[in-house]
This record gives sequence, structure tokens and C-alpha cells, in this order.
Amino acid sequence: MYFILIAVVLDTMGAGLLIPVLPKLIASLTGGSLTQAALYGGAISALFAAIQFLVAPILGNLSDRFGRRPVLLLSLAAFGVNYVIMGFATSMAWLFISQAFAGAFGATTATAGAYLADVTPGAARAHRFGLIGASMGVGIIVGPIVGGLLSHFGLRLPFFVAAGLSLLNVAYGTFILPESLPPARRRPFSLRRSHVFGALQQLRRIPLVARILVASLLMRFALQTVPATWPYFTMHQFGWTPLTVGYSLGIYGATSILGQGFLVARLIRGLGSRWCTLIAQGLSLVGFIGFAFAPIGTVAIAFIIPSGLGYMTGPTMTGIMSLATPAEQQGELQGAIASLTSLSMIVTPPVMTHVFRTFSSGVDGLVFPGAEYLLAAGLAAISSVLFWRATRTLATHPGPSAALRSGTPPPPG
Repeated sequence: MYFILIAVVLDTMGAGLLIPVLPKLIASLTGGSLTQAALYGGAISALFAAIQFLVAPILGNLSDRFGRRPVLLLSLAAFGVNYVIMGFATSMAWLFISQAFAGAFGATTATAGAYLADVTPGAARAHRFGLIGASMGVGIIVGPIVGGLLSHFGLRLPFFVAAGLSLLNVAYGTFILPESLPPARRRPFSLRRSHVFGALQQLRRIPLVARILVASLLMRFALQTVPATWPYFTMHQFGWTPLTVGYSLGIYGATSILGQGFLVARLIRGLGSRWCTLIAQGLSLVGFIGFAFAPIGTVAIAFIIPSGLGYMTGPTMTGIMSLATPAEQQGELQGAIASLTSLSMIVTPPVMTHVFRTFSSGVDGLVFPGAEYLLAAGLAAISSVLFWRATRTLATHPGPSAALRSGTPPPPG
């Protein structure tokens, strides 16, 4: 477990290292301004997410066939190569090629989730999925700080340090990490199941999983609204500086780490995964409504806490779906979840920033810069209703409800 969590920290930290320096690298390669560099940066991020959406189920199915260890090590090695290419890039074409390559082999988080499902008894899975989310948060917070410090010694140095972290992780895993999926629990590789629609078709045969996947997707759309629009919204509405925005996002990230890394386990022990999810959805709903109608910046900061705790829905929903999914389909499930996460990263930024821009300018005399957060609240509310309906049997039948605590998979439907 500790290797997996360290792998996720180092993986996301490697990506975070690049955040402070990538805009200037793009500007130096294009000869344009930072504003123009933002367009290229958005296109690179969209390319990575689009390829992940298509490829993640393939990697998930490969891990169900050949085991988690080789796929995880391949993914870590691919990120190392990606950072080396970016470090030596002499044109924007090389940055796009490197990100396409990383997207095609980037299965660290999904494979890590399948690995933990293999080695974790049922009731503890949601907590460990939460630890993966918390590990990602740590890497994302620490990475930019280290990247900013390293940038004083050269614009490209953070890329080579990120590559070193990834390749060091590969070497560590080669000698330390055992395989978690024994041959007896593997299944043949099927090309028909190795795309997102094929994977979802297979998971539809488990009604509980299929319904929660829909609720999870809507929740991910809602949660992506904050990172997509927060800087624009707070600078426009409250006149915040970039430093204030950075501090507020630091609070947001720390809250999500606290929720996923610590509160999830305690809430599940006391209330079960179902109620933990519903509480997290309710907190997220409160946070979004608070953002939408906050009259001053300090009020918006107060609502960061409930909004950030909404990230607890990720591990709790994943934990319930993992319990209902056979061992030989855990990689397929995690690949599908990774694809849907990528879909939310593709769709949410352009949609929510467009909503912000439209209502900030005014629609038929109505000026409402927080409209995107009200839309996110609506998505969270629909997600809550769908999840409530999908998991009713877990509350009304003692067997399935106890199953989520004991680790026994609940019956289909």
C-alpha cells in the first residue's frame, strides 16, 4: 500500500513541478505572450484528457489480463520519458507529442486503484481510495512549490527533476512491488471491452455499478467547476490578486486532502459508505450555493470548506462500486472511472467558463457571475438523487447494508 501511495504522490508531484514553468516555456517556444501561451496550455491539457478518455479502459483491461505491476511500471516509465521530451523540446510540436504519449500510457491512478482493491478487504477500500485522492492532493500542492524553487536554477530543470522522480519510482517498483492479481483471478484480454463504451457496456451488467457511475459522472462535472473557474470568478467578483487566489486554492486542496485522507474512514465506520457519500454531496451542494451568492470574499472563503469536502464522494462511490465488481474486472472498473474523470476535465472547463463569461456580462439585464456555481449545485443535487435511488436497497435490506461494512459484495441490483 505504501509503495502505491508514494507512487501516486511522486506522479502528481512530477506533474505539479511543471505548473509554474510551463507557461514561460510555451511562451519561449512560441515567441508570444503569456495570454497566448494559456491557449496552448489549455489545448495541451485537453489533448491529454481526450487521449486518457479513449485509452484508460485499454490499460485497465490489460491490467486485468497481465496484472497490475507491469501496467503500473509502464505508466510511470512513460511519464518519465514524457518529462524528458518536454525538457528537451525545441518546438510546440514536441510538447504536444509528449503529452499525447503520456496520455496514451498514463494509467498510474487507475492501476493504483485496482491494485489497492486487490489487496484491501471490502470495508477498508473506500478509505484507501480516499488515501489515493489525498496523495494526489499532496503531490499537487507540493509540486508547484518545488517547481517554483527549482525554476530559479533554470527553466527546464523542473522537467528533468520530474523525469528523475518517475524513473526512480520505476526502479523502486521493479525491485520492491509484488504483483497483486494472481493468475487464477485474471481474465482474457478482449478488444471489444477495451474502449470506454465497451467497458461501460460490461459494467452495465452490474446495475448498482452502472447507476452509481452516472451519479459519479455528474458529481465530477460539478467538482471540476471550481478549478476551472475560481481564478476568473474571484478576481472579477472580489478583486482578488493572484496571491489571494493561490492561498484560497491551497485551503481548498488541504480541505480535500483532509476529507479523503482522514474523515472518510471515520464517517464510514460510523455511518457506512452510503451516508458518507450523501453527506459529502450535501456539503458540496452547500458550498456551491455559497459561492454563487457570496457577497464578499471572506464569505466565499468560508464556503471553501464544505465544497472541498465534496471530494469525499470520489472514494466512497468508488469503494461501493469496487465491492460490487468481481476481482477480474477491477481494472476495467478503474479504467472506466478514469475515462469518465477525463471526460469531466474535457467538458467542464469550456462549459463553465462560458457560463461565467455570459452571465458576468449580463443576460437580459441579469448580471450573475456565480451562475456557474448554481449550475454545479444543480448537478450535485441530481447526482444525490440518483445515488439515493441507486443505493436504496443498501439501506432497506440489512444484508447489502452490512455488506458495505463487512466487505462482502452486495447482490446485483
